[in-house]
Amino acid sequence: MGSIYKDYFNTAKIREHYNYTKGGSADPSSPSSSSSSSLTQTFISTLIILVCCLIVLENLLVLVSICRNPRFHSAMFIFIANLAFSDLLAGLAFMANILLSGSATFHLTPLQWFIREGTAFATLAASVFSLLAIAIERHVAISKPKPYGGSWGWRLVILIGACWLVAGAVAGLPIMGWNCISDIRDCSVLLPLYSKNYILFSVVMFSIILLGIIGLYARIYCIVRSSHADTAASQTLALLQTLTMVLGAFIVCWLPAFIILLLDAACPVRSCRLLYGANYCFAFATLNSAANPVIYTLRSKDMRRDMRRLLCCCCLGGNGARGTHSIYGARGRRVQRDPHCTTQL
Repeated sequence: MGSIYKDYFNTAKIREHYNYTKGGSADPSSPSSSSSSSLTQTFISTLIILVCCLIVLENLLVLVSICRNPRFHSAMFIFIANLAFSDLLAGLAFMANILLSGSATFHLTPLQWFIREGTAFATLAASVFSLLAIAIERHVAISKPKPYGGSWGWRLVILIGACWLVAGAVAGLPIMGWNCISDIRDCSVLLPLYSKNYILFSVVMFSIILLGIIGLYARIYCIVRSSHADTAASQTLALLQTLTMVLGAFIVCWLPAFIILLLDAACPVRSCRLLYGANYCFAFATLNSAANPVIYTLRSKDMRRDMRRLLCCCCLGGNGARGTHSIYGARGRRVQRDPHCTTQL
């Protein structure tokens, strides 16, 4: 075991594992790599970085909107804020992953490589566990009139903390020893220092959790449809539709990546040519973190209004609220005052 951890600081291990799993094609400095493919890779990397910047800004707006609006200070929106936070970290993790990929990969130690990939896995796991926490919260809220009582704050903190602890533990398994440094024949092609068994374990675990979430939503839907309180049922059903859209977006965006990872675990080394297009699947998966804030704003009138105010504050720099004494605009449209800025509604 001690010799394994010694290899964590051996940069030669990175090149050895990449040459074995990819046949040296991953090294940009190799003669086989053409300038056209390098330009294409640079273009794709730049595009993904721009998408990651958009992801960070979108989810930051969601977090600020939930924090500043008292209407959003409920258990449901706290869980949505947790999901937005994991999406924000996912954008940062994907950006760091892109910047440290390519030729920079071969300057990393295995320890740095594990941290690079582990952060991306941690944010993926946090998103899955956040979706599970949201489904559990909705089921408890529907089943019990007052699910949290007076100690609801502590229970939310414990549940959200458990999401991140378990996500960190799952992502940290390779750095703790579940890797293929000592057995190169067990290496993944897509992630050459990860064990194929770990890849299979992660994908199967996430898939089982997603199936469980679908089952919970189906049960919630049946309970709501049989409810006799029409107003409450319609509000709950609208929220359930929003959460179903969030879950559907996650499945659609991540399904190609999950299929590629399963192929990676099943195929022998350098025998499955589909794996060489995996970067497109992972790039498509990043769109999930950008889609969630769009779903929130399209489905919530309050959040849409709050987002518009935040964007107004950012664009006007807070000057819109100063120097305005009338509550009517130039064309007679009513202007609503805001503590931070003024915007026309």
